[in-house]
Amino acid sequence: MSPAYFITGTDTDVGKTTIAAGLLHAARLAGLSTAAGKPVASGCEVTAKGLRNSDALALMAECSLALDYAEVNPVAFEPAIAPHLAAREAGVALTVQSLLLPMRQILARGADFTLIEGAGGWRVPLADQDNLSDLAMALDLPVILVVGVRLGCISHALLTAEAIARDGLQLAGWVANIIDPKTSRLEENLATLAERLPAPCLGRVPKLKPLSAQAVAEHLQLDLLD
Repeated sequence: MSPAYFITGTDTDVGKTTIAAGLLHAARLAGLSTAAGKPVASGCEVTAKGLRNSDALALMAECSLALDYAEVNPVAFEPAIAPHLAAREAGVALTVQSLLLPMRQILARGADFTLIEGAGGWRVPLADQDNLSDLAMALDLPVILVVGVRLGCISHALLTAEAIARDGLQLAGWVANIIDPKTSRLEENLATLAERLPAPCLGRVPKLKPLSAQAVAEHLQLDLLD
């Protein structure tokens, strides 16, 4: 198992943070030290301490290393829109270089298990021609893919896996996050994903109530990570 991974999803709202928090919790239960980064986040709340993103806070809650919010989420925007649009409106140059140093600093903390979580899917635009996937490439991290299981997820998952491979990165594992438990032919869809994705399935996470990192961790197998 690698000490660090980049975690992405087949789309936005597929449960990346839910799964990331579960993975971090599972790592802690295994006795590993944990750290996480959310390089850019939009849809943040204005607080007395500054902008705060619920996803970044959820990751922080599962970090055993003491990290400041600004370390975990160095770039935050209030509008819940695509990061490159939020950056443009805020007059911020959102480039790979602007995100690379803070994420390298997180990795340099040397936790046993570190996750860097993207925003949305794999090919999320930044400024100019940069994409968030370029950050994963610059960090040279293996990738964990969260598949939001619902109608259409097979194509999204396979295309994302192809893009990750084309970018020269290893797909280390994937997680089936069943966001629509009424998906027609659910078992058949999951079997197709398992047959076609070139990495182990780290777990099938059902729709949980109440939802918590601890509950998610019970459905994950870290030892299957390449």
